[in-house]
Amino acid sequence: MTSLNIWWVSQYASTPDQQYTAQHDLAKRLVAKGHRVTIFATGFSHYKFKEVRLNPGEDWRTEECEGVRFVWVRTSPYNANNWKRIVNMISYGWSTYRLGRGFADPVDVIIGTTIQPLAALAGYALSIAKRCPFIFEVRDFWPLTLIQFGKLSPKNPAAFLLSSLERFLARKASRVLTTLPGASVYFKQYGIPAEKVVWIPNGLELSRYKDLKPYDGQWSGHFTLVYAGGHVQATALETVLKAARIDQDNGNKARFLFVGGGQAKAELMALAGKLGLRNVEFRDPVPKNELHRVMEKADAFIVSMQDLPDLYRYGISFNKLCDYVAAGRPVLFAGNPSNNVVEEFQCGIVAPPENPAAFADAIHKFENLTPGQRAEMGRNAIRCARERFDVVALADRLEKTLLSVVEESSNVRNG
Repeated sequence: MTSLNIWWVSQYASTPDQQYTAQHDLAKRLVAKGHRVTIFATGFSHYKFKEVRLNPGEDWRTEECEGVRFVWVRTSPYNANNWKRIVNMISYGWSTYRLGRGFADPVDVIIGTTIQPLAALAGYALSIAKRCPFIFEVRDFWPLTLIQFGKLSPKNPAAFLLSSLERFLARKASRVLTTLPGASVYFKQYGIPAEKVVWIPNGLELSRYKDLKPYDGQWSGHFTLVYAGGHVQATALETVLKAARIDQDNGNKARFLFVGGGQAKAELMALAGKLGLRNVEFRDPVPKNELHRVMEKADAFIVSMQDLPDLYRYGISFNKLCDYVAAGRPVLFAGNPSNNVVEEFQCGIVAPPENPAAFADAIHKFENLTPGQRAEMGRNAIRCARERFDVVALADRLEKTLLSVVEESSNVRNG
């Protein structure tokens, strides 16, 4: 079998001692299959707003984690979604391109990830420099996501530039790799054929959860709802806090635990104080390799979304949802995306988004289920994790895509 040298340009990728490990987990599986994988990522933590990888005076360095080579790149600091974060994105794109160009090893294929678009552009530029095929990995749509979140007017010239860049990268790529199941419909507007778009959802190492205490649907004392993830605008966690107030006023015993960081965390903590919540606790982010300790405390997990049908009609793929179902606990889901595994696998209760009263009703409904019914939801969650998010199967799918792209490129060169 062909052994590939794969470069992955993804600003926020990380190792299991941090939060975002989706790409590391896939890369580790590719390495186990005999491939080489290098991930270019920033040393600056988007969750802690500080440099966590590089020592003073270092512009970059390499680190190997479970066979995957990480190249940590220094980027400029920021602590909010303002012009400083834009400068951070630019510094990552330019530094990664300049650094990667200087590496002597031949490359077979480069993946450029658009959690922010300049990372994908850097990946494409490197593919030109290294004369290898480029794969455009789409995890967010630009500028649609910014427009839907109210961060950018569709009439703003920046929206036109971002749309042009997205269209350019999609057309230049050998494949469009995406975590969003409806992306082929989205890219149809750019004339991208559906067969060029490959859906591989976020996944995870199920082995991280094998030692979790089994869920039997019972609880003693407080009923604990856990949210573990980014505290950002998109998660609409104010809905959950307002539902917690309703639950508190009704004299119920639910307890809400929020674990993570993000730009909206201070605002959410202030709202909890304003609402006089005695049933809410906020904790700092937890590394992926320690997350199971928090998961075990949950009687159920929380997913909350904004009501953005024009965006979520293309689907979702939340890392936290993968963790939730792998932990074998039910999920209370406030949202209406086009794909919803909670509904599909019957592993929780679904409520409309941004509706505190409806979410409070969902909590009450869940509390009134029998332990057996809740335990069945937990078993369904594990089935969902195995059938939809197992990184072993997802890595097989990714490997087939990479081998196909490299073979096609070789055939074109050999004419």
